[in-house]
Amino acid sequence: MGRVVLAGIELYARHGVHAEEEKLGARFVVDVEMEVAFEGKPDVITSTVDYGSVFRFVQKIATEQRFYLIEALADHLAEEIMKRFADVQKLVVRVHKPHAPLPGVVRDVFAETSRRR
Repeated sequence: MGRVVLAGIELYARHGVHAEEEKLGARFVVDVEMEVAFEGKPDVITSTVDYGSVFRFVQKIATEQRFYLIEALADHLAEEIMKRFADVQKLVVRVHKPHAPLPGVVRDVFAETSRRR
């Protein structure tokens, strides 16, 4: 198995439990780590997962749907990626909320989930 990683997909979306988060929106960052069997296969896009398609898929879901929890967004992304991209054997999805509304300074908050076939 090999790994294909999209690290740091930056999106502007309206996720969160507070009304101002829906109204104003915020920056979110998504990481997608996929294990794919591509060693020894031909040098063509059909022999692996098309990370451009994964990027567009993540962008569409994360910007067109609203979730109250980043945990729910991460879980939904993981489920949908596994359904849509058959070459992905194992998956880790992280959704970061770097500017979470907290009463102090925190570098990052993220939720992580994983799936395996």
